[in-house]
Amino acid sequence: MELEFLGTGAGVPAKHRNVTSIALKLLDERNAVWLFDCGEGTQMQILHTTIRPRKIEKIFLTHLHGDHIFGLPGLISSRSFQGGTEPLEIYGPTGTEEFIRTALKISRTRLSYPLKFIEIDQEGILFKDKQFEVSCKKLDHGIDSYGYRVVEADHQGELKVEELSALGIQPGPIYGQIKRGDTVTLPDGREVDGRQFVGQPKKGRIVTILGDTRYHSHSVELARDADVLVHESTFKKDEEKMARTYYHSTTQQAAKVAKEAQVKQLILTHISARYLAKDVLDLRAEAEEIFPQVRVAKDFYVLPIHFEE
Repeated sequence: MELEFLGTGAGVPAKHRNVTSIALKLLDERNAVWLFDCGEGTQMQILHTTIRPRKIEKIFLTHLHGDHIFGLPGLISSRSFQGGTEPLEIYGPTGTEEFIRTALKISRTRLSYPLKFIEIDQEGILFKDKQFEVSCKKLDHGIDSYGYRVVEADHQGELKVEELSALGIQPGPIYGQIKRGDTVTLPDGREVDGRQFVGQPKKGRIVTILGDTRYHSHSVELARDADVLVHESTFKKDEEKMARTYYHSTTQQAAKVAKEAQVKQLILTHISARYLAKDVLDLRAEAEEIFPQVRVAKDFYVLPIHFEE
């Protein structure tokens, strides 16, 4: 599992930052990519990565401001041209389907795959299968803006292959029985309790990605105990009044959410184009005054999300 930041800017594209889009790469887990927001130029950013548009399985939109959605028609169209045939699910606030279907209709774009729209009309669980659960809560941004919490199911413990080999038990279908925890009778009459040869389960990982928002208690709830929290940081700490006026957050408000939620790592994104390299160091330092495990994302930054040791 990895996060790849395709765009980390706020409002308008800049030379050093494109507007918002984040890829959650689940290639080992389900051979798929989930996209969170799709600002203008996202498909161009993808060309500089190993991501294949046809691998994009789901797109989650935090809100319908242009810097988060204007890249959708182009990406959806290109996914078709590039051989995509699998359905694409798009989650977002009311108006998501109208925006996309209007753009495709007016441009007479024909797709080689079906679109499925899931418009959010209430908070709670949006998607759940054996591997993942995705839930959302509304934030505070003037228009409907949501944060998403992705929870991975716990992984079964690893089979203790060396111990089995030491007992003379060779690989084969019997390993599957043992890994299920069954009691297995060997050809020589010995009984093996499978539970003794499977390691401890690995706790599933939690990723929280928030839309644009003022400081809000829902942010803390969505981020509770997350391995990674991705939070917007449009303003410096001394610009709290401006952040409130424009329904955004400061560095230290994001850090406050991370601290209250007891997350393992905070990633700041949605950085104003007026902040350059030296300013980014200041943004990080401000957040570190409250929460030390913080990084300011830049375009194409890749964050591996490891299991807790």
